[in-house]
Amino acid sequence: MDWITLLRSLQSDFIKRLTSGCLLHCETEGQYSELTIISGERLKALREFCWLMAEKYKRVSPVRDVFISYLKGKLGEEVVKERLADFITEVDYEKRFGGDGNIDFTLTSEPSIGIEVKSRHGRIDRVRWSISSEEVEKNAVVVCILIQEDVSEAQSEYHLFLAGFLPTRMIKLKTGKISFGIEQLLYGGGLWCYLEQLQSSVNNSYKQQPPIYKYLPKQETPPKPTNNQLVKSSFQPEYRHEDLNILYVRLGDECFEKGEYLNAITNYNQALEVNHGDVDLYYKRGLAYYQVGDYEAAIADYSQAIQMNLHDAKSYNKRGLALSQLGRLEEAINDYTQAIRINPNVAVAYKNRAEARSHVGDNQGAIEDYTQAIKINPHYADAYKNRGIARYLLGSQPGFPQAIKINPKDAIAYKKRGNARSDLGDFEGAIEDYTQAIQINSNYADAYYNRGNARSDLGNFEGAIEDYTQAIQINSNYADAYYNRGNARSDLGNFEGAIEDYTQAIQINSNYADAYYNRGNIRLEIADKQGAIEDFHKAADIYRQEGKLEALKDTRERILDLEIEESLDILKF
Repeated sequence: MDWITLLRSLQSDFIKRLTSGCLLHCETEGQYSELTIISGERLKALREFCWLMAEKYKRVSPVRDVFISYLKGKLGEEVVKERLADFITEVDYEKRFGGDGNIDFTLTSEPSIGIEVKSRHGRIDRVRWSISSEEVEKNAVVVCILIQEDVSEAQSEYHLFLAGFLPTRMIKLKTGKISFGIEQLLYGGGLWCYLEQLQSSVNNSYKQQPPIYKYLPKQETPPKPTNNQLVKSSFQPEYRHEDLNILYVRLGDECFEKGEYLNAITNYNQALEVNHGDVDLYYKRGLAYYQVGDYEAAIADYSQAIQMNLHDAKSYNKRGLALSQLGRLEEAINDYTQAIRINPNVAVAYKNRAEARSHVGDNQGAIEDYTQAIKINPHYADAYKNRGIARYLLGSQPGFPQAIKINPKDAIAYKKRGNARSDLGDFEGAIEDYTQAIQINSNYADAYYNRGNARSDLGNFEGAIEDYTQAIQINSNYADAYYNRGNARSDLGNFEGAIEDYTQAIQINSNYADAYYNRGNIRLEIADKQGAIEDFHKAADIYRQEGKLEALKDTRERILDLEIEESLDILKF
C-alpha cells in the first residue's frame, strides 16, 4: 500500500469520527492533534491584532468584513503553528501576518518550502477549500482547517479541526483556482512526516547534480528547485523532449487507472507543458477533473478538446455529463445531441440524453432515446430498466421485464420495478419484485424497507415490522425504517415500541418533523399531554422552516386545542 492510499484510508476514518465527535485531542505543542481549542487570552490577542488590521484596511472593505477575514486566517495559522511548533517559522504578528506573497509558513531549516493555510467554516459534507495557481506555485503544501463555530466578534471559544492537507504537486494549476472537499484531503497525521521527507529531498538535490543538467548550459551550481519540481516520478531525466511527453502521459494514465486522480492531473499538466497541442490530453485531464468533482475544470478541458477538434463526439458526450452534474440540463442535452449527430451509433449518448430529458420532464423524449439505445445495443439492461421507469411515469408498458431477462441477477432492476408496481397500487406484484431483489442481494436494505411499505399498505403490519427490522439491522442509521416501523407498531397498539422507534429516528435526524408529530400523537394516547405538546411544538418549528404550510397549520391547531384543554383542566381544579 502506498503512502497516499494509507493517508486517504486514515482520512476516511477521521471523517467518520469527526461526524461522531470522537477525535484525538492533544494540547502539547509540537504533537499531533485533530482538535485544537482556542479561547481566553490567546483568542483575545488574536482578536486585538485583527481589529488593528481591520482599522488599517477599512478603506478597502467594511471594517467588520476585514476583521472576520483576518480572524479566520489567524485561527487556522494558530492551529498549524501549535502542531508543527519549531519545525516551521513562527508567525510574526507585526511583520509576517498573512505570509510573504501567498506563503503563510516556511520550514525553519529550509525556507524554500512554503506552507499555505486555508481556514473555512461550514458543514462537513459541504465545506470546500480553494487554492489559486499562484499559491500552488509558491507552496509545497496546503493545510486545511475546519472551524466548528461561525466566526464573529462575540464568539468566546473556537473548536478547530485539522481537516487534512494536500501536497501542491498533486493539484498543480496553470491558471485560476481549484476547490476540494474534506474527503479529497490526506490525513493530517501524515503532515509532519511528509514535510520531513520533502526537506530531505531538497537537501539531497543540492548535494548531487542530476543528469538533466548535462543538456543545459553549464552552471557552477544547479538552480534551486521550486516546490512543484519536487514531483515524485520514475522517469530518468536524460529522456528526450518527446519521450518526456510520452512518459508523463503514461504516468498520468497509470495514476488514473489506480484512482489517483489528482496525481493524474499533475502528470497530464506536465505532459501539456511539453505538448500543449495534444487534444487527447485535454480529454484525459477532463476525465480526471470530473472524477474529483471539479466539473467546471472538466468542462473547460472538454471545451478545449472540442475547439481543437469540432468532430470530437466523445468530448461532447463527456461535457454533457459534467454539465448535468451542475444542473445545466438543457446545455447537456445540446451536447448529447451534437455527439449523436457526429456519431449516431453510440448507445450511451442516447442513454445519457434520455436521462437528462427525463430530469426536465420530457419522458416521451427519454423513451425515444432509450429505445434508440436498445436498437443499437439489444443487451443494454440499464436502458431497458430506465425506459421502464419513464414508461411507468407515462402510464405505458414497462421495460423492466426485458432488463431482467437480459440480466436476471439485476437486484436494482427488481427493486425499481417493485417501486413502479407499488406506485400503481400493485402491492402484491411489488412484494414479489422486492422479494426477488432480496434473494439476489440479502443485504439490500432498501428492498427490505420498500417491501415493508408494500406489506404495510396491504395491512400486514407484522410482516412490515419484520422487514423494517431487517433493514435496520443492515443499516443502523436508517431513520425512515425506524419511523415506518414506529407507524406499524402504532397500528398494532404497541405504543411503547412506537415511541422508541420515533425517538430513534429523531436521534438520527433531529429535523424529522413527522417523527415528532407522530410521537406526539402516541404520547396523547398514553396520556402524556405535556410531552405531546412539546413534540408538536418541535414539529411545528421544523414544518415552518421547511415551508410545509399545511402541516404547520394542522400542527398549530393541535397545539392550540391541547393548550385550551390544559387551561380548562386547571380551571376545573
